[in-house]
Amino acid sequence: EYGRQKWPQNYGALGTVTASPSPLGLASGSVSPPPTLGSSAGLQLGALTTSANRTLLSAAPGAEAMTKFRAAGTMLGTNSLFAKLGTVPRTLGGGGTSPLETKPTGRSRLLEDFRNNRYPSLQLRDLANHIVEFSQDQHGSRFIQQKLERATVPEKQLVFSEIIAAAYNLMTDVFGNYVIQKFFEFGTADQKTTLAQKVRGHVLPLALQMYGCRVIQKALESISGEQQVEIVRELDGHVLKCVKDQNGNHVVQKCIECVDPHALQFIINAFQGQVFALSTHPYGCRVIQRILEHCTQEQTAPILEELHQHTDQLIQDQYGNYVIQHVLEHGKPEDKSLLIGAVRGKVLALSQHKFASNVVEKCVTHATRAERAILIEEVCGFNDNALHVMMKDQYANYVVQKMLDVCEAAQRKVLMHKIRPHFASLRKYTYGKHIIAKLEKFFMKSNNVVSDLGPIGPPTNGVL
Repeated sequence: EYGRQKWPQNYGALGTVTASPSPLGLASGSVSPPPTLGSSAGLQLGALTTSANRTLLSAAPGAEAMTKFRAAGTMLGTNSLFAKLGTVPRTLGGGGTSPLETKPTGRSRLLEDFRNNRYPSLQLRDLANHIVEFSQDQHGSRFIQQKLERATVPEKQLVFSEIIAAAYNLMTDVFGNYVIQKFFEFGTADQKTTLAQKVRGHVLPLALQMYGCRVIQKALESISGEQQVEIVRELDGHVLKCVKDQNGNHVVQKCIECVDPHALQFIINAFQGQVFALSTHPYGCRVIQRILEHCTQEQTAPILEELHQHTDQLIQDQYGNYVIQHVLEHGKPEDKSLLIGAVRGKVLALSQHKFASNVVEKCVTHATRAERAILIEEVCGFNDNALHVMMKDQYANYVVQKMLDVCEAAQRKVLMHKIRPHFASLRKYTYGKHIIAKLEKFFMKSNNVVSDLGPIGPPTNGVL
């Protein structure tokens, strides 16, 4: 059944869902296009798993090809101890080479040796004056991430003292951003506070940047409420720009998930008069759902009011239908009833629609007993030809299956009597076979139904 879901294209930061899904994914439980992903776990682009089954932040598959070899003469970060290409400091004794020697690749000798497994017992303390360089290397970044999870406070401080001056550059770096995220996760309280201060004044550009947006999200998960408010305040006046951005929308979602809703009224204000447009936007539809999940009743009321004004269009929209499904699944009874009322009388037509059919299924699933009876009666009242069309339709057949799943015994018996005359023709259609399989399951469960309706297979003479 999953295979028939009508998900639109994913629009994650790498064009993923993480959903695979976007690396940034969706919040858990979302009915948005995948990913649902769900959750902030989707901040990882690929992963490295240790023997202890810990997941390390990593670069995307194939990111090795993106490794940024430094050009000759380039200084890495703000660390002035990296030698320029062609400068080969020698040891005082004249023999061998210094770990500061830069190889033709642009890497220091220490990093080059590490990448070639010449330092199997390397520790964080051995990286003095090389932390920024290692953080910006795919393998070096992974090494630091792994070590930070179990590092002592002095070891963390050694690393932190080198990265803090280059913090902004690392936040926007393909590999360095993961080291910053690890400090928000495993750093000391003072280190988290200091990093949060480095974010201030740069929230908007970071939110719109592919790697910086992940750092902002991790920060919002890790810092105090007071610091959260200071960060989100910088998005005031830029809400719609962020919501419509492939990176920024994830930051707005994380704000709504993590920050006190009373500090987010500026987001609600920005949505005034824009709810329909945002609900039909690939990123905006996700943000609308987060608002409905986490904001106060006073904040969601105007959002819902605008949604109800455009129900018919949203039900059939490739993105808007997910917002309607969300209300049916998680909304208040009065809002559900309004939406179900909009479907009544249109079950046949909407059930054959690629996107609206999902909404009809949700209506059947989350309706009250009385509302469900009305919807099923509408189907049973169709002439046999109309019901036959639904059963063999690529979308509507799932609505019929859902009705069989959730209806009461008496209603199911009526549906079965309506369906049984079409068994022979249904076997000829791919989607009709789904209905037959569903009925076979119910027949096997209830001997009473079998005795009432007779065998479900066609008679031996092939005539019904």
